[in-house]
Amino acid sequence: MHSDQPLIHVEVVYALPNMQRVLKLAVVADTPIQEIIEQSGILAMYPDIDLKKNKIGIYSRNVKLDSTAREGDRIEIYRPLVADPREIRRKRAEQAKLEADKNK
Repeated sequence: MHSDQPLIHVEVVYALPNMQRVLKLAVVADTPIQEIIEQSGILAMYPDIDLKKNKIGIYSRNVKLDSTAREGDRIEIYRPLVADPREIRRKRAEQAKLEADKNK
């Protein structure tokens, strides 16, 4: 890293069920998202993160690993969903219908 290259400040975030891990970094502008994640050290902290499988976003918008970040960006590493939201809604609707039928 040369001193004449401008730095930007970003956060790398990984949300767990009970907590959120936020790492603040200063990186060279135009550094690809994948490199920023690797530089953050979060992959060593959480070996279950697989950049080939986990989706990545900046402020809830999906981005590609070769995209670059801007000053103040929050790079988010998303965990896979445990259950399909549509399936959960369907089961809740079935359960509500059963409850309604019982109360008739």
